[in-house]
Amino acid sequence: MTAIQVFVSYDGDHDTDLHDQLSTESSRQGSGFDLSEHSRGGVVTDAWTASARTRIRAADEVLVICGEYTDSSSRMEAELRIVQEEGKPYMLLWGRRERMCTKPTGAKPTDAMYSWTRDILGRQLSETLRNSKPPVVPESLKRPRA
Repeated sequence: MTAIQVFVSYDGDHDTDLHDQLSTESSRQGSGFDLSEHSRGGVVTDAWTASARTRIRAADEVLVICGEYTDSSSRMEAELRIVQEEGKPYMLLWGRRERMCTKPTGAKPTDAMYSWTRDILGRQLSETLRNSKPPVVPESLKRPRA
């Protein structure tokens, strides 16, 4: 089975250690996912947005690592807006167990933040990606066209 290509959105000003931790986890054999791209620094300009959109489009799914200051990150807000505009599946990951983590601005009220364990991460990535695809209806079950 091909590994899920994941774009990682995170607050580069406060949570680089969380990205590094996830990168280490993704490199373990059997993780089921590869970190294909991630957030970049800089000011949110048209050029920055176009670059982020290209990198997000190339991923199968987006993982948003939520930390203490996620709600004040303009880059994460812009990335999530792009993810939603592109219709990419995404999941929010509670980055720091011992601290109160926040959702990025623009997250839907129904967006859950999942605990960060190896099992939960693998299961949720697979489920989120599977649920984002339209159901396949076998030809034998389709009605003939008139």
